Amino acid sequence: MDHPDFSLELTAITAGHACVAGVDEVGRGPLAGPVTAAAVVLDPAHIPEGLNDSKKLTARKREALHDLLVDVAEVSVAHASVEEIDALNILRAAHLAMMRALESLPRKPNYALIDGNMIPRGCPIPAQAVIKGDGLSASIAAASIVAKIRRDRLMMDLAQQYPGYGWETNAGYGSKKHMDALANLGVTPHHRRSFKPVHNILYQAKSVTL
Repeated sequence: MDHPDFSLELTAITAGHACVAGVDEVGRGPLAGPVTAAAVVLDPAHIPEGLNDSKKLTARKREALHDLLVDVAEVSVAHASVEEIDALNILRAAHLAMMRALESLPRKPNYALIDGNMIPRGCPIPAQAVIKGDGLSASIAAASIVAKIRRDRLMMDLAQQYPGYGWETNAGYGSKKHMDALANLGVTPHHRRSFKPVHNILYQAKSVTL
């Protein structure tokens, strides 16, 4: 199957879950910035064409689908902060962002399709973990697109405040430009201190000053 479809959602709806949300997150790997999750409830009568795993779409197509989803679906976005990532670990923080996104949907869903192999702790509704769900479920694919666009926009804003790290293009991932800037400009408040490259630079700086 080349494109995700609505079959997992229909199975849940047929089982009596009228409001099914797809949930996905983006930003587990970057060295800077929050982890961002989105929850999307699609209207079966208005599913945008071309939904797919956000990584398989061009930037222009992602933007267009994001704007369309905001118009025709129920969408919510939530984050877990750098402080929460450092305190909890990235997996728990990603799950926290997912639960926040689910809970802030305009209508309370009664079933969730969650990308990945784990249902977050404390999930308040029945849920199904779907491995590589953004390639299987239209709702999860929609969530992957929304989460990616919103996090990219947020990182572009942060790039204005902290120029030199290339966040407007690398979204906080450890590109060469980002690694060089970490070495030369140092660590910002938006860097994840529990991530090894950042931790190592802080440790080196501490050793130098001792």
